[in-house]
Amino acid sequence: MVDKNIPDSGFSDDDGSADPRLSAALAAWAEDRAALGPVLEALKGARLLVPVVAVLGEVEVDENGLRREKTSDMAVPTLKAAGRTALPAFTSTASLARWDPAARPVAVPLHQALQAAAHEKADTVVLDLAGPVPFELTGPALLALAEGRTSVDPLTDPAVVAAVRAAVAAEPAVRSAHLGPG
Repeated sequence: MVDKNIPDSGFSDDDGSADPRLSAALAAWAEDRAALGPVLEALKGARLLVPVVAVLGEVEVDENGLRREKTSDMAVPTLKAAGRTALPAFTSTASLARWDPAARPVAVPLHQALQAAAHEKADTVVLDLAGPVPFELTGPALLALAEGRTSVDPLTDPAVVAAVRAAVAAEPAVRSAHLGPG
């Protein structure tokens, strides 16, 4: 028998449970939608489960006219509604099974889930779609995490800071400027 080199996913000791820190942050966010910061902090280092499902490839028809599966492929599903595309991801195997018991989990760090979303041209990552706490990672929060930030505050966004610097630099009458709330 030839040894096969299967790369370590980095989650070899993973039992499929949700990260307690992420679960607590999501529960707090469910009670207070302003509590986004702790969710982003917990997500930054979290392991997520991206589902893989079987998709019918070819169908063949037997001598009695009955159709049956000839081939199938494995795919990462996306959700589409109202012109938006979302990649489902889950915090635990229990929440994945609640959504689709036939789906198989692929454990990935957040950055890989975000790369998969970008590859699928998804503008949203939906966590735990079937509960316990569904969460949409989209817009400024998605961008912040993709850039390695955990704040959606525009004052900490490098693109905002660069745009303000460029605008101020174009005005010879402005000697200094400071970004601040308000």
